Amino acid sequence: MHVMKWLLLVLYLLTFACRLWLRHLNLKHLQQHGHEVPADFAEVVDQKLLAKTTDYTLANSRVGLIESLFGGLLLLVFLFGGLLDWYDNLIKDMTASFIGQGVLFVLGLMLVQTVLDVPFSLYRTFVLEERFQFNTSTPRIWLADLLKSLGIGGLLLSLITAGALALVQVSPDGWWLWVWGFFALVTLLLMYLSPVLIEPLFFKFQPLQKDELAERVKAVMGEAGLRVDRVQQVDASRRSKHSNAYFTGIGRVKRIVLFDTLLEQMSDDEIIGVLAHEAGHWKLGHIWKRLLTMELVSLGVFWLAWQLLDWGGLAGWFGLDTLSFVAQLVLLGFLASLVSFPLTPLSTGLSRRHEWQADRFAVELTGDPLPLARALLKLCKENLSNLHPHPLYAWFYYSHPPVVARIARLCGVQHLR
Repeated sequence: MHVMKWLLLVLYLLTFACRLWLRHLNLKHLQQHGHEVPADFAEVVDQKLLAKTTDYTLANSRVGLIESLFGGLLLLVFLFGGLLDWYDNLIKDMTASFIGQGVLFVLGLMLVQTVLDVPFSLYRTFVLEERFQFNTSTPRIWLADLLKSLGIGGLLLSLITAGALALVQVSPDGWWLWVWGFFALVTLLLMYLSPVLIEPLFFKFQPLQKDELAERVKAVMGEAGLRVDRVQQVDASRRSKHSNAYFTGIGRVKRIVLFDTLLEQMSDDEIIGVLAHEAGHWKLGHIWKRLLTMELVSLGVFWLAWQLLDWGGLAGWFGLDTLSFVAQLVLLGFLASLVSFPLTPLSTGLSRRHEWQADRFAVELTGDPLPLARALLKLCKENLSNLHPHPLYAWFYYSHPPVVARIARLCGVQHLR
């Protein structure tokens, strides 16, 4: 069994090395070509913007690399250095309750992860984002967000863990199906409740102040067959200058949320172009298809987890004698990460295909590709998005097609001038 432990360790190190190699490949490509203006973009992208974009991407990647190395080292020590067994026994000494052990186990891990993430979050917010003039947050807002996230996350995690483990207790021979159904129900419930109960704890939502734009949005969405219940704006500028827009809601009633930063950066036509793209995802069934795919994959994962846990030899793979039920779930999560890594391009490839389709839908809906193309260019400029990703890195990780390719396919760069 110890042979399997070393085999898993080698597989993890190979996976980790592959991640680092892809990151290195992308950064090296950026360093070599970051100063080059993409073909036909000379009149819409200048050298100053390229230099700032390159510096921002490199700085972000360096922080990400340090964070990744730190997290990888901790995971190795936790799983292969004996910390998991020690932590599991510590929790067992606190309570004999099956559900209590599980709740304490996951809450402890969440708390440790939150604390370890604090230095990285502080650096990103008040050093990196500040340097590139994105940050508008304050220490008070940052701390309030941290405490709210910790409280809400802890409450939800406790309830979900307790509910799932209760089902395991009630149905030890068929829990995988019941727990899968429970998680699916919780997912749908949170999609309904999060915009109403959770998001307002962090942001202030109000009706869109531009009445004419709100009516245009509802009219365009109506042409797409979508009923928009509310068009709202959110005070995202209190934390960052980054911009975005999104849809929420399930069924026929939708809610559209626009960042106030987006409203400042874009014209009404460009905002309509962005929302027409998002409407394409709904109209073409991308949302429910992704949700259905996720649930079907989850069903298979839960069944396989049930089989492996019922087998009883999982702890032995890691050179351990016995582990609690929830500790074995941590091992299953680790194994799942090894299996899912080489499958990443399948997921990102499907996502990019959906993005192309949504772009095409937006053009057909509005009858004009220019607003969306100009909006993409502005998003790229305002958020300092990398214009020179390595093709292999983009193929492996990018859920959206590179912006240069999207604009070129939409209308050609010459029309943006």
